[in-house]
Amino acid sequence: MTLILTRSEISRLLEQATAEVEAAVEQAHRDVARGRAALPAPPALSLAGSDGVFLPMAALSAPAGLATVKLLADLPGNRDLGLPAQRSAVLALDAGTGEVAAVLDGALVTRFRTAAATAVATRALARQDARVLGVIGTGPLALAHVRALLTVRDWKSVVVWGRTAEHGAALVDRITGELGLRAEQLADPRAVTEAADVLCTLTPSREPVVEGAWLRPGQHVNAVGAPPRPDHREVDTAGVVRSRIVVDSFATARRKSGEVLIPLAEGALVEGDFELELGHVLEGLAPGRTADDEITLFDSVGVGVQDLAVTRLLIDLATASGTGTRIDLTE
Repeated sequence: MTLILTRSEISRLLEQATAEVEAAVEQAHRDVARGRAALPAPPALSLAGSDGVFLPMAALSAPAGLATVKLLADLPGNRDLGLPAQRSAVLALDAGTGEVAAVLDGALVTRFRTAAATAVATRALARQDARVLGVIGTGPLALAHVRALLTVRDWKSVVVWGRTAEHGAALVDRITGELGLRAEQLADPRAVTEAADVLCTLTPSREPVVEGAWLRPGQHVNAVGAPPRPDHREVDTAGVVRSRIVVDSFATARRKSGEVLIPLAEGALVEGDFELELGHVLEGLAPGRTADDEITLFDSVGVGVQDLAVTRLLIDLATASGTGTRIDLTE
């Protein structure tokens, strides 16, 4: 039987499972580092005359017993229609039998796993005394990130900036009201960058919103928001060059991340500068932060093994609670 989960069902299953999602995503990166999971770089599918890109993000995990593919549609033109620029769905097959185990809406899978990966990276790379969290961007990922990072450090405050003051104020209210953290909207990305010990960039930007000259020793940066396109980035070349770079997947970053591909094309980086993967740090195969005054940068492109990890968790939670619809696709 195949499990079908809608967005609302996924929301109910994951809303109280933040710690479980983080643990699942962390283990998935460890499994990749140890060769227990396969994670190829996704191809980009596009048609002439269209700015839309479709990405089949595949993964296979022996411990999870699943093979998954999330088909992500990145359609910038949707914004003019009042529609989401990104939409996705996840197909999961049993790794042993090939049976279709589940079909899921991908929006919340993506949101939760992205925030969880940031939490895992921040726990591993940020200074222990980090107390001010900076958030650039006010979309759905912003609140999800603050929520996921709640237990990572003992935050004193959160500083935010968004393209509209109205959205920034709304985010501040939600952080304060729902999460109980002191929050403040600042005037611009520079002010947020300079105030933050840990900075999360969460915008779908094509041009950098953070300049390297604004960074200070000891900061940790999570570059998250730019879509998986080689010409989009949120941190400029100077910022990337100043940082110790950790990627979610070298193969994927080498094909999809403007954060590293643009500096690479400029001759400011070589491939060895961004080959360190998060799983290697988590497994102790390579060091993460090497000094208190080092700037660390997690280049989060987003990878299929994260989707797989959350899908495995959702299947288990849905089975235990009787959530979802089950159908026989072979009838």
